[in-house]
Amino acid sequence: MESHLAVGGETGVLVLAGSSGRIDAARCDLLAAHGLTALSPRWFGGPGQSPGICEIPLETFVTCLDRLTAAGAKRLTVLGLSKGAEAALALACVEPRVRAVVALSPSSVVWPNVGPGRDGVTEPYRSSWTWRGRPLPFAPYPADWPDHGPPTAFRDFYARGLAAAPAAAAIPLERSRADVLLVAGEDDQMWPSAAFARALAARRPVRLITHPSAGHRPVLPGETPAAPSPSYLYGGAPEADAELGATAWPEILDVLM
Repeated sequence: MESHLAVGGETGVLVLAGSSGRIDAARCDLLAAHGLTALSPRWFGGPGQSPGICEIPLETFVTCLDRLTAAGAKRLTVLGLSKGAEAALALACVEPRVRAVVALSPSSVVWPNVGPGRDGVTEPYRSSWTWRGRPLPFAPYPADWPDHGPPTAFRDFYARGLAAAPAAAAIPLERSRADVLLVAGEDDQMWPSAAFARALAARRPVRLITHPSAGHRPVLPGETPAAPSPSYLYGGAPEADAELGATAWPEILDVLM
């Protein structure tokens, strides 16, 4: 599995990017500079991996926790963004070694696959994740996709899917003993992450940080904002996204440490 490891201390952080599945080396290096050991893997789309986010075994991330332990980490935590936050929260519900989770722009439910699985088939839709060989229950995608753009906002699309979601699709955060920090922008146009965060907070005590004007991609101090996408609307504005990241940053370090 392709990955980037930055060694900085005895707390290990598994860093999971969003639906790009990319290796977030810069975020790992930032965390290592603050005394954390951070590992970011390419968890789909790489050699020998599923080409899409389709029935990805959560055991994939368990293996990454093992690697952090082998690198000297004595406390295991996870930081995920968007789809990576969905994975991080689901992992914390089944893996008791996860002591803390930072979920940036999270989901409160499991969603269907994004792209094809190992079989190359996209539809009919399947779960994004499995655990011990069994797919996790998931919320449905609405039948009609957004017909505006690009760039396209998916916020209402996901809100409609959530309204039809079975109870079993909810991420059962109450099963986790991890300390949880949720960070979300109220102007997130990819999906309604602030509403998702509040739904998670209703299940059990968490730390929750929101910003009224931030979007889907909070920017942490020391990070470079991503360029605007020609394909997707993420919401927010550079100043608001940076304000959310700056407000959350002390809490992120506190919960991870």
